[in-house]
Amino acid sequence: MEIAYWIVAGLLALMYLYSGGIKLVQSQEKLAPMMAWAGTAVPMSGVRAIGLLEVLGAVGLILPPLVDVVPVLALVAAIGLLVLQLLAGLFHLSRHETKDIWLNVTLVVAAAVTVWLATAVWS
Repeated sequence: MEIAYWIVAGLLALMYLYSGGIKLVQSQEKLAPMMAWAGTAVPMSGVRAIGLLEVLGAVGLILPPLVDVVPVLALVAAIGLLVLQLLAGLFHLSRHETKDIWLNVTLVVAAAVTVWLATAVWS
């Protein structure tokens, strides 16, 4: 189970480090082609906050169990990313952005599996 956790959590963390990182450092103009909502439907301060939550969630999936300090924080991070992605999916559905909803669904499933694995391994 622990190996499965590291595989799923590692892939999820990489995705969120990338996604959150670009939300933290890119300008609105550079984000617009990828995320039409960035800076328009959501102010840039909100985009930056989402990016920070994604990066912190990714770090929370990896760092606590890696250093074996309060590894249950990985479960908390996985739950946080699951909730974040559920809200993102609802946001995109409310804007009728159904073309790319598969990514939200995939990330919800991956986060849910990570929650389940973290529960099995560290709680």
